[in-house]
Amino acid sequence: MDPKALSDTAVGVSVPEHTYRVVQWATGNIGTRALRGVIGHPNLELAGLYVHTPEKAGRDAGDLCGTDPTGITATTDIDDVLALGADCVLYMPRLFDLDEVCRILASGSNIVTTRGEFHHPTAMDPSARAEVEDACALGGTSIHSTGSSPGFVTEALPFVLTSIQRKLDRLAIDEYADLSQRNSPGILFDIMGFGREPATFEDYRIDHIRSNFGPSLHSVADALGLRFDSVEAHGEFATARTQVIIAAGTVEPGTVAAQRITVAGMRDGRALLRFRATWYCTTDVDVDWDIRPTGWHIDVAGDAPLDIDIRFPIPLERMSAVSPSYTANRAVNAVPVVCAAAPGIRTTAELPQVLAALG
Repeated sequence: MDPKALSDTAVGVSVPEHTYRVVQWATGNIGTRALRGVIGHPNLELAGLYVHTPEKAGRDAGDLCGTDPTGITATTDIDDVLALGADCVLYMPRLFDLDEVCRILASGSNIVTTRGEFHHPTAMDPSARAEVEDACALGGTSIHSTGSSPGFVTEALPFVLTSIQRKLDRLAIDEYADLSQRNSPGILFDIMGFGREPATFEDYRIDHIRSNFGPSLHSVADALGLRFDSVEAHGEFATARTQVIIAAGTVEPGTVAAQRITVAGMRDGRALLRFRATWYCTTDVDVDWDIRPTGWHIDVAGDAPLDIDIRFPIPLERMSAVSPSYTANRAVNAVPVVCAAAPGIRTTAELPQVLAALG
Protein backbone atom coordinates (compact mmCIF):
# COMPACT_ATOMS: atom_id res chain seq x y z
CA MET A 1 0.00 0.00 0.00
CA ASP A 2 1.16 3.52 -0.76
CA PRO A 3 2.67 5.04 2.44
CA LYS A 4 0.64 8.21 2.01
CA ALA A 5 -2.56 6.23 1.53
CA LEU A 6 -1.70 4.22 4.64
CA SER A 7 -1.21 7.41 6.62
CA ASP A 8 -4.51 8.81 5.39
CA THR A 9 -6.34 5.58 6.19
CA ALA A 10 -4.81 5.42 9.64
CA VAL A 11 -6.43 8.65 10.67
CA GLY A 12 -9.64 7.94 8.79
CA VAL A 13 -9.15 10.85 6.41
CA SER A 14 -9.11 10.92 2.65
CA VAL A 15 -6.93 13.69 1.23
CA PRO A 16 -7.75 14.01 -2.48
CA GLU A 17 -5.38 15.83 -4.75
CA HIS A 18 -7.35 18.76 -6.12
CA THR A 19 -6.59 22.16 -7.58
CA TYR A 20 -9.09 24.95 -6.95
CA ARG A 21 -9.49 27.73 -9.50
CA VAL A 22 -9.68 31.05 -7.67
CA VAL A 23 -10.55 34.62 -8.60
CA GLN A 24 -9.11 37.43 -6.51
CA TRP A 25 -11.67 40.25 -6.13
CA ALA A 26 -10.03 43.63 -5.35
CA THR A 27 -6.38 44.50 -4.78
CA GLY A 28 -6.21 46.73 -1.72
CA ASN A 29 -3.74 45.94 1.06
CA ILE A 30 -5.45 42.68 2.00
CA GLY A 31 -6.44 41.73 -1.54
CA THR A 32 -2.92 42.21 -2.88
CA ARG A 33 -1.51 39.95 -0.17
CA ALA A 34 -4.21 37.34 -0.85
CA LEU A 35 -3.44 37.49 -4.57
CA ARG A 36 0.20 36.74 -3.84
CA GLY A 37 -0.89 33.88 -1.59
CA VAL A 38 -3.03 32.31 -4.31
CA ILE A 39 -0.24 32.55 -6.87
CA GLY A 40 2.18 30.73 -4.56
CA HIS A 41 -0.28 28.13 -3.21
CA PRO A 42 0.33 24.51 -4.28
CA ASN A 43 -3.37 23.66 -4.53
CA LEU A 44 -4.79 26.90 -5.91
CA GLU A 45 -4.72 28.22 -9.45
CA LEU A 46 -5.36 31.87 -10.20
CA ALA A 47 -8.25 31.94 -12.68
CA GLY A 48 -8.99 35.65 -12.76
CA LEU A 49 -8.59 39.05 -11.13
CA TYR A 50 -11.27 41.70 -10.61
CA VAL A 51 -10.23 45.30 -9.95
CA HIS A 52 -12.19 48.50 -9.41
CA THR A 53 -9.97 51.09 -11.07
CA PRO A 54 -9.52 51.38 -14.86
CA GLU A 55 -5.79 52.05 -14.35
CA LYS A 56 -5.33 48.46 -13.14
CA ALA A 57 -7.43 46.83 -15.86
CA GLY A 58 -5.41 44.89 -18.40
CA ARG A 59 -2.34 44.59 -16.17
CA ASP A 60 -0.90 41.20 -15.28
CA ALA A 61 -1.79 39.95 -11.81
CA GLY A 62 1.87 39.40 -11.01
CA ASP A 63 2.63 43.01 -11.83
CA LEU A 64 -0.05 44.16 -9.38
CA CYS A 65 1.25 42.08 -6.46
CA GLY A 66 4.99 41.97 -7.09
CA THR A 67 5.43 38.45 -8.46
CA ASP A 68 6.50 37.05 -11.83
CA PRO A 69 3.98 37.38 -14.68
CA THR A 70 1.04 35.01 -14.40
CA GLY A 71 -0.68 35.42 -17.76
CA ILE A 72 -3.83 36.49 -15.92
CA THR A 73 -4.89 40.06 -16.58
CA ALA A 74 -7.12 42.21 -14.40
CA THR A 75 -10.64 43.15 -15.45
CA THR A 76 -13.29 45.62 -14.30
CA ASP A 77 -16.10 43.59 -15.89
CA ILE A 78 -18.01 41.30 -13.53
CA ASP A 79 -19.32 39.32 -16.51
CA ASP A 80 -15.73 38.40 -17.38
CA VAL A 81 -15.31 36.99 -13.87
CA LEU A 82 -18.57 35.04 -13.86
CA ALA A 83 -17.73 33.51 -17.24
CA LEU A 84 -14.60 31.92 -15.77
CA GLY A 85 -16.59 29.40 -13.71
CA ALA A 86 -14.05 29.57 -10.88
CA ASP A 87 -14.38 27.35 -7.82
CA CYS A 88 -14.01 30.29 -5.45
CA VAL A 89 -13.85 34.07 -5.34
CA LEU A 90 -11.76 35.77 -2.65
CA TYR A 91 -14.08 38.74 -2.15
CA MET A 92 -12.20 41.66 -0.55
CA PRO A 93 -13.66 45.01 -1.67
CA ARG A 94 -13.71 48.11 0.49
CA LEU A 95 -17.50 48.37 0.15
CA PHE A 96 -19.98 45.52 0.33
CA ASP A 97 -22.34 44.98 -2.61
CA LEU A 98 -25.14 42.47 -2.01
CA ASP A 99 -26.03 42.20 -5.70
CA GLU A 100 -22.42 41.36 -6.58
CA VAL A 101 -22.23 38.68 -3.93
CA CYS A 102 -25.49 37.07 -5.02
CA ARG A 103 -24.46 37.08 -8.69
CA ILE A 104 -21.16 35.38 -7.85
CA LEU A 105 -22.81 32.73 -5.68
CA ALA A 106 -25.62 32.05 -8.14
CA SER A 107 -23.07 31.60 -10.95
CA GLY A 108 -21.54 28.60 -9.17
CA SER A 109 -18.52 30.19 -7.49
CA ASN A 110 -18.09 29.92 -3.72
CA ILE A 111 -16.92 32.98 -1.76
CA VAL A 112 -14.40 33.46 1.01
CA THR A 113 -14.47 37.06 2.20
CA THR A 114 -12.61 39.17 4.73
CA ARG A 115 -15.63 41.40 5.03
CA GLY A 116 -17.65 40.92 8.21
CA GLU A 117 -21.20 40.56 6.96
CA PHE A 118 -21.43 36.77 7.31
CA HIS A 119 -19.95 35.86 10.71
CA HIS A 120 -23.38 35.30 12.29
CA PRO A 121 -26.14 34.64 9.73
CA THR A 122 -29.03 34.98 12.18
CA ALA A 123 -27.91 38.56 12.92
CA MET A 124 -28.15 39.57 9.27
CA ASP A 125 -30.99 41.58 7.80
CA PRO A 126 -33.57 38.86 7.07
CA SER A 127 -34.18 39.96 3.48
CA ALA A 128 -30.45 40.16 2.70
CA ARG A 129 -29.87 36.76 4.28
CA ALA A 130 -32.68 35.26 2.23
CA GLU A 131 -31.22 36.68 -1.00
CA VAL A 132 -27.80 35.23 -0.22
CA GLU A 133 -29.16 31.83 0.76
CA ASP A 134 -31.30 31.71 -2.39
CA ALA A 135 -28.21 32.50 -4.47
CA CYS A 136 -26.26 29.76 -2.68
CA ALA A 137 -29.04 27.27 -3.35
CA LEU A 138 -29.18 28.24 -7.02
CA GLY A 139 -25.42 27.97 -7.52
CA GLY A 140 -24.78 25.10 -5.11
CA THR A 141 -22.29 27.36 -3.33
CA SER A 142 -21.26 28.57 0.10
CA ILE A 143 -19.92 31.83 1.55
CA HIS A 144 -17.74 32.36 4.62
CA SER A 145 -16.39 35.45 6.42
CA THR A 146 -12.97 35.14 8.03
CA GLY A 147 -9.68 36.95 8.63
CA SER A 148 -7.48 37.65 11.62
CA SER A 149 -9.70 39.95 13.69
CA PRO A 150 -12.59 39.19 13.52
CA GLY A 151 -12.06 35.61 12.50
CA PHE A 152 -8.98 33.86 13.80
CA VAL A 153 -8.69 35.54 17.19
CA THR A 154 -12.44 35.86 17.86
CA GLU A 155 -13.60 32.49 16.54
CA ALA A 156 -10.99 29.88 15.58
CA LEU A 157 -8.80 30.48 18.63
CA PRO A 158 -11.68 30.63 21.17
CA PHE A 159 -12.97 27.30 19.85
CA VAL A 160 -9.57 25.72 20.47
CA LEU A 161 -9.20 27.26 23.93
CA THR A 162 -12.69 26.31 25.08
CA SER A 163 -12.18 22.74 23.87
CA ILE A 164 -10.44 22.05 27.21
CA GLN A 165 -13.15 23.71 29.33
CA ARG A 166 -16.24 22.25 30.94
CA LYS A 167 -17.11 25.48 32.73
CA LEU A 168 -16.58 28.93 31.24
CA ASP A 169 -16.95 32.10 33.30
CA ARG A 170 -15.32 34.53 30.88
CA LEU A 171 -13.31 34.66 27.68
CA ALA A 172 -11.73 38.07 27.11
CA ILE A 173 -9.72 39.03 24.03
CA ASP A 174 -7.58 42.17 24.04
CA GLU A 175 -6.05 43.49 20.83
CA TYR A 176 -3.20 46.02 21.05
CA ALA A 177 -1.80 48.18 18.26
CA ASP A 178 1.11 50.57 18.73
CA LEU A 179 0.60 53.17 15.99
CA SER A 180 3.57 55.38 16.85
CA GLN A 181 5.52 54.32 13.74
CA ARG A 182 2.61 54.33 11.30
CA ASN A 183 3.14 57.24 8.95
CA SER A 184 -0.52 57.76 8.05
CA PRO A 185 -1.56 61.24 9.26
CA GLY A 186 -4.91 61.11 7.48
CA ILE A 187 -5.93 57.90 9.21
CA LEU A 188 -4.53 58.64 12.67
CA PHE A 189 -5.42 62.32 13.01
CA ASP A 190 -8.34 62.89 10.65
CA ILE A 191 -10.22 59.60 10.93
CA MET A 192 -9.23 58.10 14.29
CA GLY A 193 -8.97 61.43 16.13
CA PHE A 194 -5.51 61.17 17.67
CA GLY A 195 -4.05 64.53 18.63
CA ARG A 196 -7.49 66.08 19.25
CA GLU A 197 -9.19 67.18 22.42
CA PRO A 198 -11.02 64.16 23.90
CA ALA A 199 -14.74 64.10 23.18
CA THR A 200 -17.55 61.59 22.99
CA PHE A 201 -16.86 58.67 20.68
CA GLU A 202 -18.75 59.10 17.43
CA ASP A 203 -21.70 56.72 17.21
CA TYR A 204 -20.62 55.46 13.80
CA ARG A 205 -17.30 54.21 15.18
CA ILE A 206 -18.97 52.35 18.03
CA ASP A 207 -21.54 50.91 15.63
CA HIS A 208 -18.78 49.87 13.22
CA ILE A 209 -16.92 47.90 15.89
CA ARG A 210 -20.14 46.42 17.28
CA SER A 211 -21.27 45.30 13.80
CA ASN A 212 -17.86 43.76 13.07
CA PHE A 213 -17.20 41.96 16.34
CA GLY A 214 -20.62 41.47 17.90
CA PRO A 215 -21.73 38.87 15.32
CA SER A 216 -18.40 37.05 15.68
CA LEU A 217 -18.79 36.77 19.45
CA HIS A 218 -22.43 35.76 19.05
CA SER A 219 -21.43 33.02 16.63
CA VAL A 220 -19.02 31.58 19.22
CA ALA A 221 -21.66 31.77 21.95
CA ASP A 222 -24.19 29.94 19.79
CA ALA A 223 -21.71 27.18 18.96
CA LEU A 224 -20.85 26.70 22.64
CA GLY A 225 -24.49 26.61 23.71
CA LEU A 226 -24.24 29.90 25.60
CA ARG A 227 -26.65 32.81 25.56
CA PHE A 228 -26.27 36.58 25.69
CA ASP A 229 -28.75 38.92 27.31
CA SER A 230 -27.32 41.70 25.14
CA VAL A 231 -24.26 42.82 23.18
CA GLU A 232 -22.88 46.14 24.42
CA ALA A 233 -20.18 48.42 23.02
CA HIS A 234 -18.48 51.56 24.26
CA GLY A 235 -15.33 53.63 23.64
CA GLU A 236 -12.80 55.39 25.86
CA PHE A 237 -10.00 57.91 25.34
CA ALA A 238 -6.69 58.49 27.12
CA THR A 239 -4.61 61.64 26.69
CA ALA A 240 -0.87 62.23 26.44
CA ARG A 241 0.96 63.43 29.56
CA THR A 242 3.70 65.05 27.49
CA GLN A 243 4.30 65.98 23.87
CA VAL A 244 4.82 62.87 21.74
CA ILE A 245 6.52 62.84 18.33
CA ILE A 246 5.29 59.94 16.19
CA ALA A 247 5.85 59.02 12.55
CA ALA A 248 2.58 60.68 11.52
CA GLY A 249 3.18 63.96 13.38
CA THR A 250 2.90 65.41 16.87
CA VAL A 251 0.52 64.56 19.70
CA GLU A 252 0.32 67.43 22.19
CA PRO A 253 -0.20 67.03 25.96
CA GLY A 254 -3.86 66.69 26.89
CA THR A 255 -4.90 65.40 23.47
CA VAL A 256 -5.93 61.88 22.51
CA ALA A 257 -2.96 59.52 22.55
CA ALA A 258 -4.73 56.20 23.17
CA GLN A 259 -8.22 54.87 22.69
CA ARG A 260 -10.02 51.61 23.15
CA ILE A 261 -13.35 50.18 22.11
CA THR A 262 -15.00 47.27 23.89
CA VAL A 263 -17.64 44.89 22.56
CA ALA A 264 -19.07 42.46 25.08
CA GLY A 265 -21.65 39.71 25.06
CA MET A 266 -23.39 40.19 28.41
CA ARG A 267 -25.12 37.63 30.60
CA ASP A 268 -26.46 38.26 34.09
CA GLY A 269 -24.83 41.70 34.19
CA ARG A 270 -21.29 40.62 33.33
CA ALA A 271 -19.23 40.16 30.18
CA LEU A 272 -19.22 36.50 29.19
CA LEU A 273 -17.35 36.96 25.90
CA ARG A 274 -15.48 40.23 25.31
CA PHE A 275 -13.32 41.81 22.62
CA ARG A 276 -11.44 45.02 23.37
CA ALA A 277 -9.20 46.90 20.95
CA THR A 278 -6.60 49.31 22.34
CA TRP A 279 -4.88 51.58 19.82
CA TYR A 280 -2.19 53.92 21.06
CA CYS A 281 0.61 56.27 20.07
CA THR A 282 2.32 56.19 23.48
CA THR A 283 1.93 54.35 26.78
CA ASP A 284 2.54 57.56 28.75
CA VAL A 285 -1.14 58.46 29.16
CA ASP A 286 -3.36 59.84 31.89
CA VAL A 287 -5.24 56.61 32.70
CA ASP A 288 -4.07 53.37 34.25
CA TRP A 289 -4.70 51.03 31.33
CA ASP A 290 -2.83 47.78 30.84
CA ILE A 291 -1.21 48.67 27.51
CA ARG A 292 0.86 45.87 26.01
CA PRO A 293 2.98 45.53 22.87
CA THR A 294 1.25 45.04 19.54
CA GLY A 295 -0.55 41.70 19.52
CA TRP A 296 -3.30 39.85 21.36
CA HIS A 297 -3.92 38.79 24.95
CA ILE A 298 -6.53 36.14 25.72
CA ASP A 299 -7.79 35.47 29.23
CA VAL A 300 -9.96 32.41 29.82
CA ALA A 301 -11.64 32.06 33.21
CA GLY A 302 -13.07 28.58 33.68
CA ASP A 303 -12.30 25.23 35.20
CA ALA A 304 -9.15 25.13 32.99
CA PRO A 305 -8.03 28.80 33.20
CA LEU A 306 -5.62 30.23 30.62
CA ASP A 307 -3.63 33.44 30.21
CA ILE A 308 -2.09 33.79 26.75
CA ASP A 309 -0.02 36.49 25.06
CA ILE A 310 0.41 36.49 21.28
CA ARG A 311 2.91 39.09 20.16
CA PHE A 312 3.92 40.14 16.66
CA PRO A 313 7.75 39.98 16.58
CA ILE A 314 8.03 42.63 13.90
CA PRO A 315 9.68 46.08 14.11
CA LEU A 316 6.92 48.69 14.28
CA GLU A 317 8.17 50.41 11.14
CA ARG A 318 7.49 47.17 9.23
CA MET A 319 4.06 46.39 10.69
CA SER A 320 2.09 48.01 7.86
CA ALA A 321 3.99 45.87 5.35
CA VAL A 322 3.56 42.59 7.26
CA SER A 323 0.16 42.91 8.98
CA PRO A 324 -2.00 42.21 5.86
CA SER A 325 -0.73 38.63 5.96
CA TYR A 326 -2.54 37.97 9.24
CA THR A 327 -5.88 38.65 7.57
CA ALA A 328 -5.30 37.53 3.98
CA ASN A 329 -3.60 34.21 4.65
CA ARG A 330 -6.44 32.67 6.64
CA ALA A 331 -8.87 33.53 3.84
CA VAL A 332 -6.60 31.92 1.24
CA ASN A 333 -6.12 28.83 3.38
CA ALA A 334 -9.89 28.51 3.88
CA VAL A 335 -10.67 28.10 0.16
CA PRO A 336 -10.66 24.26 0.10
CA VAL A 337 -12.94 23.81 3.13
CA VAL A 338 -15.39 26.44 1.89
CA CYS A 339 -15.52 24.87 -1.57
CA ALA A 340 -16.26 21.51 0.05
CA ALA A 341 -18.94 22.87 2.39
CA ALA A 342 -22.69 22.46 2.00
CA PRO A 343 -24.42 25.35 0.21
CA GLY A 344 -25.27 28.36 2.35
CA ILE A 345 -23.70 30.86 4.73
CA ARG A 346 -21.11 28.86 6.64
CA THR A 347 -19.63 29.89 10.00
CA THR A 348 -16.29 28.93 11.55
CA ALA A 349 -18.06 26.46 13.84
CA GLU A 350 -19.59 24.65 10.86
CA LEU A 351 -16.41 24.24 8.84
CA PRO A 352 -13.56 21.78 9.38
CA GLN A 353 -10.32 23.14 10.80
CA VAL A 354 -8.54 25.36 8.28
CA LEU A 355 -5.17 23.83 7.43
CA ALA A 356 -2.40 25.59 5.53
CA ALA A 357 -0.99 23.63 2.58
CA LEU A 358 2.62 24.78 2.76
CA GLY A 359 4.35 22.17 0.62
